[in-house]
Amino acid sequence: MSVYLYRSHLGRLLGNRFLLLTHIGRHSGLRRQTVLEVIEYRKEGPEAVVMSGFGRNSNWLRNIEANHNEEVTIGSRHFLSSHRFLSENEAIDVFRNYEQRNRFLVPVVVWVLSRLLGWRYYGSEASRRRLANQLPLLAFRPRH
Repeated sequence: MSVYLYRSHLGRLLGNRFLLLTHIGRHSGLRRQTVLEVIEYRKEGPEAVVMSGFGRNSNWLRNIEANHNEEVTIGSRHFLSSHRFLSENEAIDVFRNYEQRNRFLVPVVVWVLSRLLGWRYYGSEASRRRLANQLPLLAFRPRH
């Protein structure tokens, strides 16, 4: 449903909490769109950090690695984007900060992550390290 908000130019209603990633299919060459939750938004850049919930096998991730021509819409801003993978330590910090900012949602986050990962996520440093190695975090920023 969120894609339709962006297509109707109402993405600003989602603020910096979600972004619309537009990418080109690596096999089809067709334009694809995916809405991703922003785990951390950094005003510098700006830079929006997202997680690949299906690891390296996510189609959107495989597409942007193959084509490097993604576009991002976040809030009311639209830009050609570049991406980078976060280091393990940076990803661990992002997860820790996300859990602290969303304390009341931690039981839901633990449940969802446990399902995605295939093992019980506890929110410990060891769990975060294992998570960071299994589900990559990427940061999108305007291309210069």
